[in-house]
Amino acid sequence: MADTSQPARVRFAPSPTGRLHLGSARTALYNYLLARRTGGQFILRIEDTDFKRTVEGAEDELLAGLRWLGLQWDEGPDVGGPCGPYRQSERKEIYLKYARQLVERGRAYPCFCTPERLARVRQEQLKRKESLHYDGTCRNIPPEAAARRVADGEQHVIRFKAPQEGTTTVHDLLRGDITVDNRNLDDAILVKSTGWALYHLAAIVDDHEMGITHVFRSSEWLGTFPLHALIVRALGWAEPTWVHLSVFLKPGGKGKMSKRDAERARDDGYSIFIKDLEALGYIPEGILNWIVLMGWGTAENDEMSLDEMIARFDLAHLNPAPAAVDFKKLDHFNGLHIRRLSVDDLAARMKPFFIEAGYPVDDDKLRQIAPLLQPRLKTLRDAPIVGGVFFEETVSPNPEELIGKKMTAPDSAEAARRAVSILSGLTEITHETAEPPMRALAGELGLKAGQLFGILRVAVTGRKVSPPLFETMEIIGRDEVLRRVEQAVALLESLDS
Repeated sequence: MADTSQPARVRFAPSPTGRLHLGSARTALYNYLLARRTGGQFILRIEDTDFKRTVEGAEDELLAGLRWLGLQWDEGPDVGGPCGPYRQSERKEIYLKYARQLVERGRAYPCFCTPERLARVRQEQLKRKESLHYDGTCRNIPPEAAARRVADGEQHVIRFKAPQEGTTTVHDLLRGDITVDNRNLDDAILVKSTGWALYHLAAIVDDHEMGITHVFRSSEWLGTFPLHALIVRALGWAEPTWVHLSVFLKPGGKGKMSKRDAERARDDGYSIFIKDLEALGYIPEGILNWIVLMGWGTAENDEMSLDEMIARFDLAHLNPAPAAVDFKKLDHFNGLHIRRLSVDDLAARMKPFFIEAGYPVDDDKLRQIAPLLQPRLKTLRDAPIVGGVFFEETVSPNPEELIGKKMTAPDSAEAARRAVSILSGLTEITHETAEPPMRALAGELGLKAGQLFGILRVAVTGRKVSPPLFETMEIIGRDEVLRRVEQAVALLESLDS
């Protein structure tokens, strides 16, 4: 079971350099679940110091996507908190303070190498077929001499002084101990010449200052995991629990999900981006249920609400194995959660999609039709496709589709004519009043019920597939039903002529 004895403080720390996608959403979800499971705090931190790659509007989309998913944070740039600021662009001096501490302790050093010199070094390493790394030229400058050059204003970066002998062992919750040979470590840049800290330092400092107990991040960070742990240790801090989550594979399960796969998904009517999924008619409950199981070792078809996920979440059940992005499972879970919605809730969520499709929406009618559509929807975008008939003033059925299965046009016209005769004698058309006499009529005509009902369905809705026929008739109304079936008789007779 998850340790609920101590409240966890966790953070989701996106960069506003792109859109909120499935991988980021799952990271945010696991953070949220652990915080709520343990009675802790879920913190939102914006890592916005990569100014060249910042995309206008990306932060707004990230925050809106999290809110839409229902993953509300306890501390963050918009709600405040005791550990702010919560944007890295407002924390420059904090990072510089700790960078200076590392230099003073001999665990980091100023590097005065020019970009031109570093480029030459890289070219020489490539010629020798070596892995690219800093050659350590400034590592051996006496601290006093380096300090004078800094004081004189000489341009420099600050590099971490990685150990060069022995090994470093780090511990990941999902993978256990990971040991690396220190001679393979590089002296990574911590602070650029502009004075802005890079992720290697900034994230470590922020996690300490904000009291983060568990760090969830992509397994893509495993390569720099030893460096980050060494920085924590050099500053004398306790390490958080590190959790490097599984990567997402393409739908076929072979190879990591790529931009090309994302484009192919879009062509198939799906997306890896949360905002797109909302526009495609997916609901937060379905998306969360889908992504929570990609990396969580519970039954793959478990149906769970967010509250149920919180109650069941256990760090011990997380799985490092890569998970395939299976959009068919998204359809499955989305349909399940649509069927969990109340009638009023479903009606409200369908409304924008009917409006987008150009239908004159009536709230009362939406509530009427919601129970009929609910079992048939995979997404909310399906709603106007299945239920648009309820808002159409007229229908124009394909005359050929009015012909009953294994019937002729004259036979079908006669069946529809007899149906009009019986239905016109009813004071109202409902499931209870209309279905029994229509079944009896089918028997009299020597037809199966499905043959007659198929004619009436196309006549009333203009479609071969629709919500239940007699409930549909009830909502459309007696007079309009009779008019449409009479129109169908005329169309069938025109085929015969």
